[in-house]
Amino acid sequence: MLKKITTYLIIGSLIFACNSKKNAKSYDFEKGQFISYLADKKDSSSFYRVDNFQIETYRNSKDTFAIKWKNKFEFHLKKINPKTKLDSTNFIVRITKIKNNAYDFEAGYENSNFKQKGSTFKIN
Repeated sequence: MLKKITTYLIIGSLIFACNSKKNAKSYDFEKGQFISYLADKKDSSSFYRVDNFQIETYRNSKDTFAIKWKNKFEFHLKKINPKTKLDSTNFIVRITKIKNNAYDFEAGYENSNFKQKGSTFKIN
C-alpha cells in the first residue's frame, strides 16, 4: 500500500513539474528584446516589450502597441496612436510552440480571416 502511494506521488510530481516548466517558459516572453520573422522569412521586425507596451520597428518605421496578455499563450496588440481603422483593431497573437528562447505563432486581426504565421526569437 505504501509503495503504491509513493509511486502515485512520484508520478504526480513529475507531471506537475513538466507542466510547470512549460507554463513558466511561456512567461519568458512577456519582457525583453525580440526579433520576429514571418513564415516565408521575407519580412522581419524587431521589438522590445516592457510592462504593458511593445515598441516595434518594421521597415524603418516605429510603432508603440499596448499589449494585453489574455493567458500564457495569447496576447492582443493595439496601436497606441492608430491612423486607420485597421490600426485601431486588436491584433491577436497565439503562441503555438515554444522551443528554447523562441516561439512559433499564428496571428491575425480580430474579426478577420487574415492570418499569418511566423517565429519570434528572444535576443535579450
